[in-house]
Amino acid sequence: MPPLFLIGFMAAGKTSVGRALAARTGRPFVDLDDAIAALGEPAPQLVARDEPEFRRREAAALAQLIAGGGDPVIATGGGAAAYGDNLARMRAAGLVIALGVDVAEAQRRARGGTPRPLLANAEALAAQRAPIYRRAHAVVDTMGKSVEQVVDSVGDVARAAARAPGATIVALGERSYPITVGAALDGDALRAVFDEPPTRIAVLTDHNVARHHRAPLGDLVLEIAPGEASKSFAVYQQLCGELIARGLDRGSAIFALGGGVVGDLAGFVAATLFRGIPVVQLPTTLVAMTDAAIGGKTAIDAPAGKNLVGAFWQPRLVACATDTLLTLPARERCAGFGELWKYALLDGRELWQAVHACAAWAAAGEGASPPPELCDVIDRAIAYKAAIVGRDERERTGHRALLNLGHTVGHAIESETGMLHGEAVALGLVAACRVSAAVAGAPAELAGEVTDALAASGLSADLDAYLTDAVLDRIRVDKKRHGAKLRFIVIHGVGRCEPFDITVDELRRILRPIRAT
Repeated sequence: MPPLFLIGFMAAGKTSVGRALAARTGRPFVDLDDAIAALGEPAPQLVARDEPEFRRREAAALAQLIAGGGDPVIATGGGAAAYGDNLARMRAAGLVIALGVDVAEAQRRARGGTPRPLLANAEALAAQRAPIYRRAHAVVDTMGKSVEQVVDSVGDVARAAARAPGATIVALGERSYPITVGAALDGDALRAVFDEPPTRIAVLTDHNVARHHRAPLGDLVLEIAPGEASKSFAVYQQLCGELIARGLDRGSAIFALGGGVVGDLAGFVAATLFRGIPVVQLPTTLVAMTDAAIGGKTAIDAPAGKNLVGAFWQPRLVACATDTLLTLPARERCAGFGELWKYALLDGRELWQAVHACAAWAAAGEGASPPPELCDVIDRAIAYKAAIVGRDERERTGHRALLNLGHTVGHAIESETGMLHGEAVALGLVAACRVSAAVAGAPAELAGEVTDALAASGLSADLDAYLTDAVLDRIRVDKKRHGAKLRFIVIHGVGRCEPFDITVDELRRILRPIRAT
């Protein structure tokens, strides 16, 4: 087994969990702070006296542990992953798991213990380090859990990681699963995620994808018409009937090869057929790779709006093949950047700049090869969503609500106009800037920065053209509405977003104020 590194904020429980995990698995345990103290000065004293020197010693001790080989469990200090190339070294050497904790809980746990000089600036420090912790192979939440429960979760992640080394893992206990990004799909690797081979594998795709990607992934292939119209009760019923007629049973599996429509529909079929069979998501668009295929939300549409009938059903694997992006129509490629800009606003400046570096490709002609940087952007967007889903699978704690940035207004526009999801999300981001300025004091320049970013990737920011009565009426049936209020995601700045409760009437007033005649 490779080394297992535990990273995360101060008082996340890295040492306690590391010791318990090592004892359970018979592996050696190393606390990186103890390795530094062995050089002559305890870590807290050295941090208080000379933090740069502490970081140098910390990096040297980590490099020595990695060079020593073996399979230790290594608990690092809170800032270790944020210094130099430490995180890259750990990822290359073994499995990196971040332990998640809220700042208030970290402060509570730290009370009365060893002095932590950096805890005085906890809020700012946690916000600065959060994007780095999300770059671990998995984020395991520790809130409200005992040490033994966290050890169980880490073990589940390790088992999922063993099936797809190097993959990002969505940490959901026994249902943890890997998300891979590669050049092409490998049928053997896809089947390796099953403990026992499925009795049959049905590939669900659409006519457009099938023309380009006909790899022998399953026993039978079912094609649907491309587009949102296929997410209907009629198509759902037809597919279930045909799969039963073709001999699928409870030991079978469904592979969803396509964009968000295919993934949502195939996932809902898998969630309900025979009361639930496994699904593997094989997304072929940017929107699906970074958002729709991850997190287990499956659905079909109702006349009143998008995704109103569905179920949470986590996949066994999400496998992204970048060669599928070569066949994307130009419009689909641009639309994908609606979701990428959303993740950049959520994650922070580093991802924002990385998306900017790829924006020209979005607006380029069809057939243009994606820039090498795009793989890293996809990976980081995946890591953000995986961390959120692992903490709030069913949108009960408020954390997963962040992923709805741009979606309240975006979904209404998409449902009413039929435009592509990413295009509508882009307009939703413009709406979020407008609302954020009105209710959260967002800086005036935010809207201009977002508008320029969307334009750089070929996306429209002309929100007012779509704020019709019909669109605004659709907001009233948004799934996130509770009574007269909506949980809306406001933006304080790049990397600083939070949920905000607002009435539907107030939202309408801000988006389309009544003008004097």
